[in-house]
Amino acid sequence: MEQPNLNYINDLAGDDNDFRAKLVGVIKSELPIEIAEYQSSINNNNYVKAVGHVHKLKHKISVMGMEESYHFAEQFENELKENNSNRANEFTEILALMQNFAAAL
Repeated sequence: MEQPNLNYINDLAGDDNDFRAKLVGVIKSELPIEIAEYQSSINNNNYVKAVGHVHKLKHKISVMGMEESYHFAEQFENELKENNSNRANEFTEILALMQNFAAAL
């Protein structure tokens, strides 16, 4: 499984360490909340809300340089629109990797 990284953030920030720190701070503060909201919607079988949460999380996945996981999230988002949550555990594994990476920053 691919690993999260800061390549995109580093490229975007360039030599601006304050901007880089701000982007990392946003990820560290928002990611746990967004993951908890997603988990709640899945646990309550509220797939309409889950679609919205996956959509928001896709952007964090992209920013963390996880291209394959981004494509997975796109597919999973479409599956949720069809009330199919069969791959929720796989998505949760991606989120756990991201959360552990962000926590270590």
